[in-house]
Amino acid sequence: MRRLLLLCLALASTCSFGQTYRWIDASGRTVFSDTPPPGKVKSVVKAEDDKESGDTLPFAVKKAAENFPVILYTATNCTIECKLARDLLNGRGVPFTEKMVQKKEEIDELTQLVGDNFIPSIKVGKQSSRGFEASAYNNLLDLAGYPKSAPYGSKPAGGLSK
Repeated sequence: MRRLLLLCLALASTCSFGQTYRWIDASGRTVFSDTPPPGKVKSVVKAEDDKESGDTLPFAVKKAAENFPVILYTATNCTIECKLARDLLNGRGVPFTEKMVQKKEEIDELTQLVGDNFIPSIKVGKQSSRGFEASAYNNLLDLAGYPKSAPYGSKPAGGLSK
């Protein structure tokens, strides 16, 4: 009996688990299966495709980013403080947009936001902070509901806006 159990466990451990498929059936239900969908299903998503599409953010982060988007204002001559600001945001797993302030309109936008064109500055929803002060950034992010640390395996966010 033990040999049979060991044989079954050995076979189960060597079997590769197949692809997972997700589709919506005719009645509107979402179906998950290890076999391809039957018939004429138009939209099929493989499980790996979900992760590649960037839809791997935790719910709390998605909700916070939706309600309180984060914009980091930087400049080409800002090196140390801008890097510290980026590192803080990435360390907390915060998706953000980085705006490189170069044009007059961007300088005017920043001046209206924080009172002058001080770099780096951050905007979280409708709140903002001038310069880099970790406690001020953390306070704004805490109030917006962002997590205190990035989830395991998260990739750095940010990127320059167009």
